[in-house]
Amino acid sequence: MGSTVLPYMQTNPKVIFFTDFDGTITVDDSNDFMIDNLGFGRERRQQLNEKVLDETLGFRDAFREMLGSIKTPYDECIATLLKNMKLDPYFEKFYYWARDNNVPIVILSSGMRPIISALLEKFLGHKPGDHLHIVCNEVVSRDGKDINSEGGWQIQYHDESHFGHDKSLEIKPYAALPEGERPVLLYAGDGVSDLSAAAETNLLFAKAGKDLVTFCERRGMPFTTFENWSTILSTTQDILAGKVSPVDVAKVSKTA
Repeated sequence: MGSTVLPYMQTNPKVIFFTDFDGTITVDDSNDFMIDNLGFGRERRQQLNEKVLDETLGFRDAFREMLGSIKTPYDECIATLLKNMKLDPYFEKFYYWARDNNVPIVILSSGMRPIISALLEKFLGHKPGDHLHIVCNEVVSRDGKDINSEGGWQIQYHDESHFGHDKSLEIKPYAALPEGERPVLLYAGDGVSDLSAAAETNLLFAKAGKDLVTFCERRGMPFTTFENWSTILSTTQDILAGKVSPVDVAKVSKTA
C-alpha cells in the first residue's frame, strides 16, 4: 500500500499522533459523566467496567448498556457537557505545536461525533484545523424518534468489533508502511478501548492511575505514563527532533 493513498501521509509527516479523547484530551470522561449524572449512576457503571477489565463482558455490550440508561434528549446532553467538561490544560499548546510542526493529530474515540466536535470547538474557540482528524462512533435515532427527544437516541458503532470501535484498524495501514517511509506512530489513552490501538504504535502514553495502565501491566506491554499533555508535548518534541527514540522512552518509564 503506497503512502499516497493514506490520508494522514499527505504532508509527509515524520510523526503521527493518534489519541483517545475522553479522559485523555479532556480531564474527565464525558460518557462517564453522562452515565453517572443522567443515566443509571456511578455504581452500576463501575460494576460493568469491572466485568470488562476481567474480560467477562465485552466493551461493546457494556458501553451500550451504560449509554442506554440515559434518556435525556441529545441536545440537552451536549449542553450539560459543555458546562461541565474541561480540556487538559496543556492540550491546546500541543494542538498548535502539532499544527506548526506537521504532526497530524488523529482522535480515535469510542464516543460520539457531535459531542466531540462540540467540545473541541468550545475548547479551542474555533473549529479544529485540517491537521486534526476525528474517527469515532455516531449517534442515531432510537425507535424512529427525534434524537433530541426523551429516550430518542442511541450509539451507532463504528464497526463490528467487540470494542464497537476497533481503534487499531485506523493505525494498521500506517504501521504496515515500509521502513524509511513509515513515520513514528504515537498514541495516548487511558482506557481498555485503547489497548488494540496501542499495540500498533511505537510508543504508548497511558494516563497515570487509569485502567489502561492496569491492562498494560497485566499483559507486559511497554508504556510511559503521563499526568497531562505537558509530558506528551515535551516527549513528542524530543522524538521529532531525534533526541530520543520511542523505545528508549518506554524503557525508561518501565524502570523508573
